[in-house]
Amino acid sequence: MTKTKLSQWDALQLESLKSLGWTNEQLIERVGSGNLPKDDSKFQFDYVGIRAVAAEQPDTFKEAVANGYQIKYNTIRGIHSWIFVALRQDAELILEPGAEAVVASLTEAEAASLASVLSFGWALTAEDGAASDADGRSAYRIMPAGQQ
Repeated sequence: MTKTKLSQWDALQLESLKSLGWTNEQLIERVGSGNLPKDDSKFQFDYVGIRAVAAEQPDTFKEAVANGYQIKYNTIRGIHSWIFVALRQDAELILEPGAEAVVASLTEAEAASLASVLSFGWALTAEDGAASDADGRSAYRIMPAGQQ
């Protein structure tokens, strides 16, 4: 089965709302009714995009909330932002031409979650020789697939 697809910005808005700890039902109801908090993060989400998805494509929105989604098209900075919003981690952003990447310290579950949302053309790999730390985290590199 193909996963529901969201834009990178809509995915970031959804992850921001998921971080508030609401149940899936609460999230669906609050987005649908527009009963959303003011976002004071560096992103200043106004949630207009995710509200539009919920209004115009309710089945897509509900599926994304309940069963996950894949981002339609990722950018390197968007991946960095997703890790920041969804996993609460300020990963390393490498913007060297031809070697663009994001390096993050992730648990296996976090790596699986990130891998499930990445759009086509991106690769997530464990860093060679990276040992798990006491929290079970290892270094992972996210980069364009052809760059491996």
